[in-house]
This record gives sequence, structure tokens and C-alpha cells, in this order.
Amino acid sequence: MIRVENVSKTFVLHQQNGVRLPVLQNASLEVNNGECVVLHGHSGSGKSTLLRSLYANYLPDEGHIYVRHGDEWVDLVQAPARKVRDVRRTTIGWVSQFLRVIPRVPALEVVMQPLLDLGVPRDICATKAASLLTRLNVPERLWHLAPSTFSGGEQQRVNIARGFIVDYPILLLDEPTASLDAKNSAAVIALIEEAKARGAAIVGIFHDDTVRDRVADRLHPMGITA
Repeated sequence: MIRVENVSKTFVLHQQNGVRLPVLQNASLEVNNGECVVLHGHSGSGKSTLLRSLYANYLPDEGHIYVRHGDEWVDLVQAPARKVRDVRRTTIGWVSQFLRVIPRVPALEVVMQPLLDLGVPRDICATKAASLLTRLNVPERLWHLAPSTFSGGEQQRVNIARGFIVDYPILLLDEPTASLDAKNSAAVIALIEEAKARGAAIVGIFHDDTVRDRVADRLHPMGITA
């Protein structure tokens, strides 16, 4: 589902005399259906940079990132913006560390939106969103309030529900359990295991050893120069 070939990325700090920070060098990775690969390495080893590159938030300096999109392979490094948007809409789900949404939009609407964008009837979207919020222990009294008023853990659970509402073939998870207690982490682990069972290819960053040990099929070491 994912093929990363010799990807390199250097950040240039223009406000610090053009200092260059090479964060990825010849990074390569393959991820198959139904497996969870966890990026593993010290802080600064390029884990987040690679994950963001897989979502086309960062453009590598060189190399290729191929993802299986329907019946074709798309190179996200070279794909036009319209194709990247199509891939994000139907193929790649993304759960970041922080929830970024339009202010004043209720939590239920935030979770429903990716499914609504696919043309799924509103009542079906609402039912699935409610089910996910319930599984993630977000109280029903909060569903019709804006998530900006929630605690950090509540916001993160809304974020996770939004990322899992579509059965994406590929899921990218950036420390999804970082602000969650054991009970809510267990709920996220269950969602990940279900996604793997239906054949999703998952790439994640997990700093919680317990969660990582539960979900990882293999660790992909970062920070090693090829």
C-alpha cells in the first residue's frame, strides 16, 4: 500500500542565517495491507517528518512516495495538488497530535465531515460519528458543543473519531494516545486492531511503550543513514 524510496528532506532556517538541518537521508519503507509499522527512533530522527511527508504536508527534496490509490499508484512527491486532495479524501486518513478545526463547529459535525464529503447520507454519518464518540468515551452532552471548549484529552478523542470515521485503506497516526489515560488508550488500540483486521495499512508514532507493543507488527528504525 505504501512504498517510500530514497526520500531525503532538509529544512533551511532562513531566519537563522540559512542553517540547514538534514532530517531525512535516503529513507525507504514499505507497508502492506493489514499491518501497522511504527516509526521508531530518538527525538529528531525524522519520524514526524516522514509521517508528514506520507500525507504530503512536506515535500521531500528527492525520492518517491508511492501510495496505492484505488487501482493506481500515486507518487505524492510529484502528484499535482488536485490528485493529492483526492488521495486524502478517499485513501489516507490522518490523526495528528492536535485537533485543528473551524471554531464553533460542534464536535459531532467535526467527526462527520470526512464521511459527508464522500456523499454518505447525513443520518448514516451521524450514527457512525455517535458510535465512535461513544466508544471513545466522549460524553453525549459535549457532542453539540465546539471542541475548542474541551479538555486536551477530549479534543484528541474527537480527533481520533474524525480520523477513523472513514474506512481509509491507509492510516497515519501521530501519537494518537499521547494525552489519553489507560481506558481511552485501550479504546484507540481496539480501533487500530479493527482497522488492521479489515486490511488497512497503518504507519504510526507511539511513545507509549504499552500501546506500541500492542499495535506494532514491526518497528521501522529512524535516524540511520543509508
